Amino acid sequence: MTWRCNATVGSIGTYMNIQVFSCGLLAHRNHLYRCALGKGGLTANKREGDGATPIGRFYVRELLYRCDRVAIPATGLASRIIQSDLGWSDDPADPAYNREVHRPHQYGHEVLYRKDKLYDLIVPLGYNDNPPVTGLGSAIFLHVVQDDYAPTKGCIALALTDLLRVLKDLRIGDAVVINPPPAASHGHAHRK
Repeated sequence: MTWRCNATVGSIGTYMNIQVFSCGLLAHRNHLYRCALGKGGLTANKREGDGATPIGRFYVRELLYRCDRVAIPATGLASRIIQSDLGWSDDPADPAYNREVHRPHQYGHEVLYRKDKLYDLIVPLGYNDNPPVTGLGSAIFLHVVQDDYAPTKGCIALALTDLLRVLKDLRIGDAVVINPPPAASHGHAHRK
């Protein structure tokens, strides 16, 4: 069974928020973009390792980029180069949980300087970071999607060209709003 999404360009309104819908669409500035979401679906009760994308409103923090693969993108966000030793703690036992770390690092972490292109551009979202609560999930980013739009581990992933378009308009203070799935009983989701 597949579900048709009720997202429309009109969902954007006049806000500088990015709207994300459970059907795999992202709305920003009168455009809809296809996106990949977490393999665990959407959740209001995010936990480390569940593979779910958290529901809520999360501020964009900055742009991290691979200068050996992409030119510095046009954006209103502060931008930093991803160095080869950069990581992000995803280990609930780590005192630096859900924070940027430098490798080698004795706790579990994501490697941000990857062989594939998924992290050529990263926008960390303000999920569980002020302050981080152990075990409630980490490393929720906007980043580049796999060619087949395979689900993520909880992030929101876009095609490189689409992410570059979105970045042009992003400023500190903008947010990503991850909307809960529409309730089928309320007629907002329709079967194809």
